[in-house]
Amino acid sequence: MDPLDALRPLMASRDPPLDALIVPSEDAHQSEYVADRDKRREFVSGFSGSAGLAVITKNEALLWTDGRYFLQATQQLSERWKLMRIGEDPVVESWLADNLESNASVGVDAWCVSVSNAKRWREAFAKKGIELVKTERNLVDEIWKDRPAQPVSPVTIQPLEFAGRSVAEKLADIRGKLSQERAFALVVSTLDEVAWLFNLRGSDVMYNPVVHAYAIVTLDSAFYYVDKHKITTEVERFLTENQVVIKDYEEVVQDLDALVSRPEEVNDGKGLIWIDPNSCPLKLYPDISADELLLQQSPIALSKALKHPAELEGLRNSHVRDGVAVVSFFAWLDNQMQEIYGAPGYFLETKTSLKRKSPEVEKLTEISVSDKLEEFRSTQKHFRGLSFETISSVGANAAVIHYAAKPESCAELDPDSIYLCDSGGQYLDGTTDITRTVHFGKPSPHEKACYTQVLKGHIALDSAIFPNGTTGHALDVLARVPLWKSGLDYRHGTGHGVGSYLNVHEGPHLISFKPQARNVPLQASMTVTDEPGYYEDGKFGVRLENVLIVKEAQTAHNFSDKGYLCFEHITWVPFQRKLIDMSLLSPEEIAWVNEYHVGCREKLGPHLSGVHSEWLLDATQPL
Repeated sequence: MDPLDALRPLMASRDPPLDALIVPSEDAHQSEYVADRDKRREFVSGFSGSAGLAVITKNEALLWTDGRYFLQATQQLSERWKLMRIGEDPVVESWLADNLESNASVGVDAWCVSVSNAKRWREAFAKKGIELVKTERNLVDEIWKDRPAQPVSPVTIQPLEFAGRSVAEKLADIRGKLSQERAFALVVSTLDEVAWLFNLRGSDVMYNPVVHAYAIVTLDSAFYYVDKHKITTEVERFLTENQVVIKDYEEVVQDLDALVSRPEEVNDGKGLIWIDPNSCPLKLYPDISADELLLQQSPIALSKALKHPAELEGLRNSHVRDGVAVVSFFAWLDNQMQEIYGAPGYFLETKTSLKRKSPEVEKLTEISVSDKLEEFRSTQKHFRGLSFETISSVGANAAVIHYAAKPESCAELDPDSIYLCDSGGQYLDGTTDITRTVHFGKPSPHEKACYTQVLKGHIALDSAIFPNGTTGHALDVLARVPLWKSGLDYRHGTGHGVGSYLNVHEGPHLISFKPQARNVPLQASMTVTDEPGYYEDGKFGVRLENVLIVKEAQTAHNFSDKGYLCFEHITWVPFQRKLIDMSLLSPEEIAWVNEYHVGCREKLGPHLSGVHSEWLLDATQPL
């Protein structure tokens, strides 16, 4: 049965009946990436992108998502669903307010919506007398008969040599911030924040080394809420030594209630409960007056983003090993494309017949080559897995920004089409994220021009020098100007933070045209990606991505004593020279590419041998 046909009778059976049901993408921790059992929006809609929100009414079904997923959503949604393009169509609360009758009821699972989103929806609904109803149970769970089981994998300790700061140091820092803000307790609901705070890792969410857990930190106590089956003797001892109390996952609700009704003698009736409204689920929002709450960004978000020197060193080292794996992969793929398809290969541009030499030869597919890339990564020291599902995409599939190849439908590699590979690894000492776009045949002049404009944008951002206090919103334009000059653009942000053996997407900063990129300035020791792109629907896509570290810049002057910042790139994989239109590059840009390629040789060369070493030397020849 279609989930829509199962959900609507459930909605009608409630008292009062629900006129609409909102099904967000997020789990009970407001995660971007969720465990299989929490993919409720994907289950009801069929859309598998990481960002989106579904709305089901009595007669309609709508899916909101952003520009990264417009093309994917049109391919995955059935005719029963309507795609709502964020930034082009009305936002969800406006659509509901305009299309539902007065006094209608809109249901949502209070675990799966943040405090801030619920507040915004309620304000929009109030104008029409529409009520946001917190459902007692998740209605999607009731109809999902084969819902995956809860993951139960052991929690592990992140070694101090890679974490850089001890749990005691981090707790002392948080308590200092609590005191500064006249707060006595902090509720931590975001998975990577809990993991970072206690120097713990896990595997509850695919590609993200996190554990389903909450934390509450007070001025004199710390509590870790987790399924105790995941706690080993070693982890129990570690947390006890750090004066962290382990409690059952479900106890967070009653403990938060106890904080709200705290006795006067504990804190003289003073002190606020600190909650991040953008990440705290509505279910954990205390039923107390607003003047007893501190509603602002979690102090852990920025502390985690400002990397310790040990974390920065780990990130640099892991990116070198990752570069070795990626270069080895491209050298292997270059050979395979020539051997199997008779392609000119990575370095030559002659036209070919573009067919497999023999039908008996096993073909290369988007999935088989991405599996090979994972194999190369798995041989590297400290490898723990991938940091996200590899985007291995050929030709028209490369125009789907977050394309995910499936065994039953993945494309065969084609020497006459662009191949875009966006991938990353999780290493004990760092998280990586790299995109390269290559062509093993003869690229068209248009493909070359598009690739080169993306490269120019990449170089412009990488080379930026900017004053302290500058946000990613201000820098985003640098990567777009070369594309704009040709009437081109892309629908995604230009950069996101990267965790230290944590989530590959990390805030609170980002480089983007989105308004939230104005909230947090870039600061020294942050990581951020540099990934402009261009996508031509039905034809090809280009993206070039490195990970950068923000660092202090040495400038001749220091206006207003602001101090200036710049970037250090730590990703080391060559850019394909035959895809570059030299006539579009300035002398400075040519020098940048040549210098970058010298860096690739110096960083990766000592770790490569044989054909892989020879391939790197060829790939890094001067322009």
